[in-house]
Order: sequence, then structure tokens, then C-alpha cells
Amino acid sequence: MADNKITLTKRDRLHVAWRSTFIQGSWNYERMQNGGWCYSLIPALNKLYKNKEDRIAAYKRHLEFFNTHPYLASPIIGVTLALEEERANGAEVDDVAIQGVKVGMMGPLAGVGDPVFWYTVRPIVGALGASLALGGNILGPILFFVVWNLIRWGFMWYTQEFGYRAGSRITEDLSGGLLQSVTRGASMMGMFVIGALIERWVNIKFVPVVSKIKQQKGAYIEWDKLPKGPKGIQEALTQYNLGKGLSLSNIKVTTLQDNLDQLIPGLAALLLTFLCMWLLKKKVSPIVIILGIFVVGVGGHVIGLF
Repeated sequence: MADNKITLTKRDRLHVAWRSTFIQGSWNYERMQNGGWCYSLIPALNKLYKNKEDRIAAYKRHLEFFNTHPYLASPIIGVTLALEEERANGAEVDDVAIQGVKVGMMGPLAGVGDPVFWYTVRPIVGALGASLALGGNILGPILFFVVWNLIRWGFMWYTQEFGYRAGSRITEDLSGGLLQSVTRGASMMGMFVIGALIERWVNIKFVPVVSKIKQQKGAYIEWDKLPKGPKGIQEALTQYNLGKGLSLSNIKVTTLQDNLDQLIPGLAALLLTFLCMWLLKKKVSPIVIILGIFVVGVGGHVIGLF
């Protein structure tokens, strides 16, 4: 077996890395980056699996849902290459293990990519190029293009190789359960990140009014007694926000959302997320879920629910 072992060379891995730059090329609402992900791995899969049926199975395995930051996909690609290589050489690496590592890693890494690249590195490099361009220097845009792509490509290649080496070490201890531990830990981390993002990204606001109560004087801003001009605005802001925390009106309106927030803030968003997860588990198409949420949202707004 050792003499017939299939090994991915550096050239093979470079081919995969180059293709991974197009991972967003076939992005879709149902499985997101799955087409670009599979496209990236095809050169490696073709080398590892000579049998047509094995290749088809590998393609299907990597056309499952995948989505993360496009640059942070590289370490996941590296680990996946190592797992596929070991599987092709007879190791007991099943589909569940490969998919579990992918899903477990893509969530946490997605949250890292945006602040590092979009909010830090790119603005810094862009500001450097823009400062030169504003002075009429043609090197401004050229510098931005060259430096940004050197950073991007260097990071993608290094992290893919790091993932490949780490993945190889993981597969050396399959019998000891290391792969299962990594898969379980990565999945737990991914679910933790998803849970933390629910409150930030899922927003439901019920607008039906539950009650209207007339407040006593001293509980609201008396607009007719405020000074005129800027001083009046300043005093109103002080009373509303910074000072006494007074209401804007003498009528206190309580909505259904206010009551839900007093019970458990974000409860509706959490329940909606659980519903979507349950529907996905029941094999309902993500496209159907998206359209369903769209229809319910529009309908709820028309009748005054949202």
C-alpha cells in the first residue's frame, strides 16, 4: 500500500489554491459557495480517485452547503485535502467526518474574516493607495492592487498549507478518536458562534399596540415649557437621554414587542431560527424557506403585525 500511496504534490495544491480564488463565482441562495468549493477541489479529487463512481461520490460530497469568508475558506480546504488524501489511501474517513469538519470550521472562521480583511487590512491598504492617487500619482491604484493581492494570496496559500499539514496530523490518530474530537469541538464552536449571531442578525419587531396610558406630569417632556432655539433642543435631549430619562409624549404606548422584550429579549428571533433549523432538518429547500419568510414578512407588514 505504501508503494501505491497517492500523494497530493505542491503543484496539485497550488492548482487548488488558484481555483479557490473563484469560490464566490457560482454563489447561490440555496447552498451558497458549494459550487466554487467543489470547483476548487476538482483537481485534487481527480487525482485521488481514479474510479468514475468514486469521483462522482466525491463531487456530490462537496456540493453540500458551504459558506464562509472567501479567504478563510483556505485553511478548511487544506484540512479537507488531507482528509480526502487519507481516505483515498484507505483510511477510515467517512462523509460525516469530512462534512463535520467543514461545517464546524466555516462558522467561526466566517466571523473572523470580515473584521480582519474588510474592516482592517483593506481600508489601510486602500487609504495608502488613495493618498497617492489624490496627489496625482498613478502608483496609487497600482500599489493598492499589488499589495492587496499579495496579502490576500499569501494568506490564502499559507493557511491552506497550514490546514493541509494539520489535517494530515489529525488523520494519523483516527483510531485514537482525535478526528472525532476535533469534529465535535469544531461543531460546538460553530453552533456557539451561530447562537451569538442570532441576536445581531435576526430582527423581528411586533408593532400591535397592547395599551396606551396617560402619564402624570414629570414623567414626560413638557415641550411648551422648553426654551426656544438650540437651548430647547439641548434641554430636550438632556431630559430624554442623558438626564431624567423622560418620555417624549404624555401617552405611554406599550407594544407587543415591548412585552416580549420584558419576558425574554430576542425570543421571536430565536424561535424563528429554531423553526428554520427544524425545516432544514426535514429536508425543506432553503429557497422555499427564504420565500416563505419573505411572504410572511410582507403579509405581516400589510396587516400591521410587523
